Amino acid sequence: MAGLPSADWQWENATAGAAAGLATVTFSHPLDVVRTRFQVYDGRISNVPAYRNTPHALFAIARTEGLRGLYAGFYPAVLGSTISWGLYFFFYSKAKQRYLRNREELSPGLHLASAAEAGALVCFCTNPIWLVKTRLQLQTPNQIRPYTGFHDALRTIIKEEGWRALYKGLMPGLFLVTHGAIQFTAYEEFRKIFVSSKAQENENTLATAAELLDSVDYATLGASSKLAAILTTYPFQVVRSRLQQRPSTTGVPRYMDSWHVVKETARFEGVRGFYRGITANVLKNVPAASITFIVYENVLNLLKFRREY
Repeated sequence: MAGLPSADWQWENATAGAAAGLATVTFSHPLDVVRTRFQVYDGRISNVPAYRNTPHALFAIARTEGLRGLYAGFYPAVLGSTISWGLYFFFYSKAKQRYLRNREELSPGLHLASAAEAGALVCFCTNPIWLVKTRLQLQTPNQIRPYTGFHDALRTIIKEEGWRALYKGLMPGLFLVTHGAIQFTAYEEFRKIFVSSKAQENENTLATAAELLDSVDYATLGASSKLAAILTTYPFQVVRSRLQQRPSTTGVPRYMDSWHVVKETARFEGVRGFYRGITANVLKNVPAASITFIVYENVLNLLKFRREY
């Protein structure tokens, strides 16, 4: 994202980020449900049905559970995504400003540090929301004692499993900070290349990024940077989803910790097990990333324009 001239710009980044997150989750949620169900299905004992592929999963869920099934966990997804993107862009811009105090521009390493710092802070704040989202997405019509919604899930988890259960999956979630770091570092570097190329084409080296780049450019930048991040960090998402499953009726969790997930997955499924649901994930996140950055950059430019005039 563009370098900001003062701390006063931080609320614009938070607002643009929140708007981008809301647009993204609304568009892509059914694929998120499919991805989560694929991630926890290990071919052995499972509470979710077996699906052949992503189209079959979408059709089966729509047929047996209706629109409600395709949008299971939508409220925590909207809440978590909106809060996460708002906080992420806010913390990210704040970190960049701090690193820019004695520098003219940031190196790729400092972009990476800024994104990692923002991601870790967001992870601590939002893990309980993502846990509830995962639990709701994995519910099927024949589930015993299903959660009736977000708040019921929170109350039930705290009552049955204690406060610590809200932070299941936190460790792989922290490792997933590298996802945002890779994505934003790639975005920043690709963005520099785009701006430099466009400036040379237009023979206008003084033009700003807002003047040179359009929505197609932002979509391309968002998609390419997201794809790079997905391919390198997806196994952490599988580990987190499997840890966040609801325990059996006896209260015994399927997996005890992250290392248990890794060992069991590698033993029974091999490398393929760590990439279950990646097709739905790519279909969900690559176009969603394009939407996110189109909305983010345009909202941010609009807010800057209004402040200037």
